[in-house]
Amino acid sequence: MTQDNRAGYWRANLRLLIILLMIWFSVSYGFGILLVEPLNAIMLGGYPLGFWFAQQGSIYVFVVLIFVYAGLMNRLDKKYHVSED
Repeated sequence: MTQDNRAGYWRANLRLLIILLMIWFSVSYGFGILLVEPLNAIMLGGYPLGFWFAQQGSIYVFVVLIFVYAGLMNRLDKKYHVSED
């Protein structure tokens, strides 16, 4: 792997990581804390949506983001020829 490929791989990895962390932050902090009052007007399964995001939703989103990250990193690894296959 050349130095340019390493730099490109690392740059793409960091870009992906920053995007996913921003999504997780906006869901956990934004929906669970900042926007809790407007979201509480919506009910989900008998519970206010703001409460649901604060207690369960951010955890579910985090688990989904783990699988998204793993899938996108596998694709990135194949693109830069560093996959484990």
